[in-house]
Amino acid sequence: MNTRGDYAHPEPVAAATVAVVTPPPVVDLPRDSAVSWGAILAGAIAAAALSLILVILGVGLGLSSVSPWSFEGVTAETFGWSSIAWLTFTAIAASGLGGYLAGRLRTKWSNLHGDETYFRDTAHGFVSWAVATLLTAALLTSAIGGILGAGAKVAGATAGAAVSTAGGIAAAGAGSAAMGSDEGDVQYWVDSLFRANPTAAQPAPPAGPAGPADATALAPAPVANGAPPPPRPMPGAEPRPDSREVRTEVNRIIVNSLKSDTMDPADTQYLGQLVAAQTGMSQAEAQARVTDVQTRLRAALDNAKQQAKQAADDARKATAYAALWLFITLLIGAFIASLSATWGGRRRDL
Repeated sequence: MNTRGDYAHPEPVAAATVAVVTPPPVVDLPRDSAVSWGAILAGAIAAAALSLILVILGVGLGLSSVSPWSFEGVTAETFGWSSIAWLTFTAIAASGLGGYLAGRLRTKWSNLHGDETYFRDTAHGFVSWAVATLLTAALLTSAIGGILGAGAKVAGATAGAAVSTAGGIAAAGAGSAAMGSDEGDVQYWVDSLFRANPTAAQPAPPAGPAGPADATALAPAPVANGAPPPPRPMPGAEPRPDSREVRTEVNRIIVNSLKSDTMDPADTQYLGQLVAAQTGMSQAEAQARVTDVQTRLRAALDNAKQQAKQAADDARKATAYAALWLFITLLIGAFIASLSATWGGRRRDL
């Protein structure tokens, strides 16, 4: 039976041992940069260089295929479509190369989701295309801008030679009149006013008996080289010599009449009097000639204006089409660069 004394001296209990675990220090690993500028610049420089080479080759092929001579060289439509096709090929080749290098040369990213890697590769290709586009624009402006400008000037001069020749009549004539010049490009029309009338009949010599002495004087002159001698003008039938002052005044009147739709009736009558006095025509015939010359001159100027407007409209359409196709070509280049970068990135991560 247990008593109270049995619990007076309990046995000692061993102390519990506690182990303290100290964690190792956390060291942050260096994070990979999301943008590899070295790879982007390498791809951009390669794309710009290839673009420059292909554009220069295209300029050489294009200029060798056109010619200012008739029935030689390709047509304007063929030349335009060929240029568009070559620019598209240049954009695809250069952008593909630049994008692939930007994706293949970038650093290898670790512990990234597949979608994030795909996005970064796409961004590398797009940025590489953007830098290459700016570099190519600078190179084209500075390096081969003279070549392209010379080719454009040659093509423009060939296409607009007729328009410039016809359209310069009114402008140069008006400029000459404004500067007080005695001569102008309307002198052709002034000369046509004072031409001799080919239908004017020469008065016949009076008929009378001819003696033996007069027979020799009235005999026709010998024919030289099969051509008859020129007829002698009858006394009093020679036209009055046209003075320089008269032609200068007529020039000013014609140029001033071009500022309005029709010539002033008083000017028409006055020109008719001058033409009649200089050519020996009647007043009615001279005034009819003035009206005819004025009509033909205005028709020539209207034709020149229409040709100039047509040339300007053709240039506007060509510029608009070129800008639209260049925009499409740039979009194609951006897409190809981004797609090629994803392909190069996958090859880098293998």
